[in-house]
Amino acid sequence: MNKKLIALIMIIMWVMTVFAGCNEYEEPVPYEKGNAPVEDGVYSVDFDTDSSMFHVNEICNGKGTLTVQNGFMTLHIIMPSKNIENLFLGTAEAAQKDGAKLINPTTEKVTYSDGITEEVFAFDIPVEILGEEFDLALIGTKGKWYDHKVTVSNPASNTAKLKAADLEDGDYTVSVSLKGGSGKATVESPTKLTVLGGECKATIVWSSEHYEYMVVSDTQYDKINKDGNSTMEIPVVLDEDMEVSALTTAMSEPHLIDYTLHFDSATIKQDM
Repeated sequence: MNKKLIALIMIIMWVMTVFAGCNEYEEPVPYEKGNAPVEDGVYSVDFDTDSSMFHVNEICNGKGTLTVQNGFMTLHIIMPSKNIENLFLGTAEAAQKDGAKLINPTTEKVTYSDGITEEVFAFDIPVEILGEEFDLALIGTKGKWYDHKVTVSNPASNTAKLKAADLEDGDYTVSVSLKGGSGKATVESPTKLTVLGGECKATIVWSSEHYEYMVVSDTQYDKINKDGNSTMEIPVVLDEDMEVSALTTAMSEPHLIDYTLHFDSATIKQDM
């Protein structure tokens, strides 16, 4: 075999190797935990799944809320009902193994365009990758685990949301979420928001009549109604997690329970 033929064969083998490498499938590589590809903040994101049976509530328009803090990403999604009881970051098989860390739901109250309100489940999901599919298994009321692929993508920063100083004095409505306690309590959302001189006050309507007062920044705000579910007016900030407490008499003894409220300025509408 002459030198020219050997050289030609070597070139052909090199080309085949290069193209074979280009066609290899590469698994999505998660970002290192604490090293998110976006800056700390709150983002609106697209939440896509591989099934029409698994989707977010219709009021969300296919969106979830991605919170990035210290480089860690957490996705908040609101479900259409309470039919999904747990999620698991991984496959259905792995979800059923001993020690599997299931994602438990919280309860939120949503109001639809026809004025009907409903309690549904919501989930907070650790996210390690954007724009690529990952496994998210679910179990429903029938007790069977199902495999699903989901994608979180197109983060749109909410840093340009309305601030209190941007709002004219008047009455508005705003969506509010509640976390903490046993997860059984909810607050009415959207709720009334009053703006005066660049400061906001919200009317908090609880799902129970047993709350006597709330504590915000060491100041007590008493219940303002005598009948029906407990209602308080409290000062609030927009687009930040607010640490509050509420005293309930539903137990054998009164208890002051810690909660977190979040008012989303992107949902503010003028109260006509």
